[in-house]
Amino acid sequence: MDQSPNLVALDKLKLRIQALRAKTIDNGCTEDEALSAAAKVAELLDRYDLSLTDIEIRKAPCERRSYETYRKKRIPLDDCIGAIANFCSCRVWREKNQAGESRYVFFGLRADIEVAHYLAELIDAAVRSELGRYKTTSGYGRVRHNERHLANASFALGMVASIAEKLTAMKGSRDEVNQSTGRSLVVLKASIVDDEFGKLGLNLRAARSTSRTVSMTAYEAGGAAGSSLAINPAVGKPTT
Repeated sequence: MDQSPNLVALDKLKLRIQALRAKTIDNGCTEDEALSAAAKVAELLDRYDLSLTDIEIRKAPCERRSYETYRKKRIPLDDCIGAIANFCSCRVWREKNQAGESRYVFFGLRADIEVAHYLAELIDAAVRSELGRYKTTSGYGRVRHNERHLANASFALGMVASIAEKLTAMKGSRDEVNQSTGRSLVVLKASIVDDEFGKLGLNLRAARSTSRTVSMTAYEAGGAAGSSLAINPAVGKPTT
């Protein structure tokens, strides 16, 4: 039995993500290469969406895809996960696995959650890589040993805040381009995900905002690192 065009297109998207992952995360590439890949996978996702009819999108089931942190405490990605979910038109929540470790659960259309998972892994790895580089700088060398934990956390926070801002801006640009095609895919997908999410009956609590002590020097260094990442290329009309 032949696969439907929908599944064939989805398989192609997954293969491209696997290829990008091998080129980026697995081989420890530079941040510019990693986040250029993030922009590329967004382009592939938009192309995939435009290849489907409204009926095919409505019939597509919503699914879950978990990103394991392997940590019991919050990680820097926590401050960017909402922007990733928004960028990929899906929902996300944080829960504990059986080992008591946190994981993020993306919920939405299959292609969207695949891309969201890839972006979470990509950005998590990029932040860790940049933090490692920051620790080799002369500025970090001047930080007192008892203040380095604060400097590390502040750098990572500044970086993910910068990346989240870029993702949000890029999502706005992508939505404008997609709407210019004459199809309201953004609204259509949002309504499908919202309806299916409501059926889950989850009792989710909003995360409480906590005040954090921040080293502004390290935070600004992280922000500069995030701003330098090539995640916002010129956005053109997707091709089918």
